[in-house]
Amino acid sequence: MRSGRPREFDMDAALGSALEVFWAKGYEGASMAELTAAMGINRPSLYAAFGNKEDLFMRALDLYAQSFHSAASGFTEEPTARGAIEAFLRSTAVLVTGPSTPHGCLLVQGALAVGGAGEPVRQALAARRTAVLDAIRQRLQQGVDDGDLAADTDVTDLARYVVVTNNGIAVQAAGGATRDELSRCIDIAMRAWPAVQ
Repeated sequence: MRSGRPREFDMDAALGSALEVFWAKGYEGASMAELTAAMGINRPSLYAAFGNKEDLFMRALDLYAQSFHSAASGFTEEPTARGAIEAFLRSTAVLVTGPSTPHGCLLVQGALAVGGAGEPVRQALAARRTAVLDAIRQRLQQGVDDGDLAADTDVTDLARYVVVTNNGIAVQAAGGATRDELSRCIDIAMRAWPAVQ
């Protein structure tokens, strides 16, 4: 049995190019023509290597999480809850204003509103955002346990406040806010941090 022609393109580079298109345009905003042009391949090659558009997006999302969004995961190693959250927000401001990447956050803007065919993508992004919320909640609970947050702190509400601030940073960056402007917003957000009683 004959095997097909070997691939004549770098799959990792092609996936990275697809990620940039999805990051800049969102799932539904990224056309197949834009994706294939950015990846330097034709549609049959895309389908053969990556599956359909949804499959390609899911692989691009994994790449985003590993290569970019994971930079914010180091926040759990900070010694205090306040330090962890500040590190998280500041790393987000760096990510969403990168000079060589689209501004904004793929997890936030990738598929907030989609048609029926895009629903699995919307759900996948929502699940990833929920995982971020859960990680923040766990770190805040550790802060309560360690005594650097008051024992009566509602860690669920505080975690949601952090996520709302974080997502707002991403949306503002996509709208043109600079890193310095976002940094000043983070300064204000951190002044609202609950005092230990």
